[in-house]
Amino acid sequence: MLKKDNFFKNYFINLSKYNKNLKKTKKVFSSFIVDLKNNQIPLLKSYEKNYEFDFSATTVKKFSKYRNIVVIGMGGSILGTKSIYSFLKKRIKKEVFFFDNLDLNLSLKYKKIKNLKNSCFIIVSKSGDTLETITNLGAIFSENLLKNKLIIITEITDNALMAIANKYNAEIIEHKKFIGGRYSVLSETGMFPAALMGLNLMKFKNLKRLINNKNFISSLIQNVASIHTLNSKKINNSVILNYDSSLNDLGYWYQQLVAESLGKQGKGINPILSFGPKDHHSLLQLYLDGPKDKFFTFFNSSKRENKLKVARGIIPNNMGFLINKNLEFIINAQCNATKNIFKLKKIPFRQITFNKKNEDELGEIFTFFVLETILLSRLMNINPFDQPAVEQVKIETKRFLR
Repeated sequence: MLKKDNFFKNYFINLSKYNKNLKKTKKVFSSFIVDLKNNQIPLLKSYEKNYEFDFSATTVKKFSKYRNIVVIGMGGSILGTKSIYSFLKKRIKKEVFFFDNLDLNLSLKYKKIKNLKNSCFIIVSKSGDTLETITNLGAIFSENLLKNKLIIITEITDNALMAIANKYNAEIIEHKKFIGGRYSVLSETGMFPAALMGLNLMKFKNLKRLINNKNFISSLIQNVASIHTLNSKKINNSVILNYDSSLNDLGYWYQQLVAESLGKQGKGINPILSFGPKDHHSLLQLYLDGPKDKFFTFFNSSKRENKLKVARGIIPNNMGFLINKNLEFIINAQCNATKNIFKLKKIPFRQITFNKKNEDELGEIFTFFVLETILLSRLMNINPFDQPAVEQVKIETKRFLR
């Protein structure tokens, strides 16, 4: 459960200076709660425990026998699943392989899959006609390999994936029309692969509990109010500064959610991913002394299982303070030092520290960021559920290919 000043710590700005904006955010939140109770935001049904999946325990059991899971998709069809796998990988006994881009080195990635015969294949596309997904499927996987091991998650319409599913007698799981890809992580898109990974699906889903949690709602409203205030001051570059590589894919999921939902009508927040402490030696100078057009979210974990320590042997006296320090201690020191300097320079930031690394915690952050994005869209007066500009590129691409 979210605890005050534990999961989220917010140092954005002194909100007492922006009472008008805070009051506006609270008003928007109240309106949102009314819409939620009246089922006016249907995609959020998938964030509830009583959401009915379009797959059964029998289907999960049928495909759980395979050692490997291969997932093919693009954007929201795959980023949530990647986040889940990276975040909880140490608890997952299966190997999961992701194909989420067109790459001339695809064959090398394909060869890394050991024992292809002991693999099942999940293909995800809401429209069923995603060009890159269809290309990857056709370019690297043989017909014989897919027989009886193919699961397709798509809308039940006349589309390319449905034609493939019918040809190979694949398992078809419906991608609900009312759930957009970037919001689909707790629907069939993310939860069927999670079920095959042996994870507890219900533990991801706590929307009702969180909506009634005063600390969660207080953090949500304050963060939304802060980001909206910063955005109105042209401080609209949102940098995820991540100090735990198992959170990288969560950062990519957040990036798509924010960019595709809010980047419209000349408005938007530009989500940027940055990785510490590596980027201390490339980007930190810009962050500290460059244009003040950025706010930051620190990602970190309180516990890491890596026990590597710096040995005494080769360390010279002038670096003796490193001896017997483990990597977690050193990384946390660099993260804390950066936050202290950010405070000193009054650079707006918040920190999110993961303490348990379980389904509840990951589901909580998925829910938080989705609600944050929807509330920001209402403050910005834009539709967070479409992406009209992207459709233009899809049409133009097909013109070149024909």
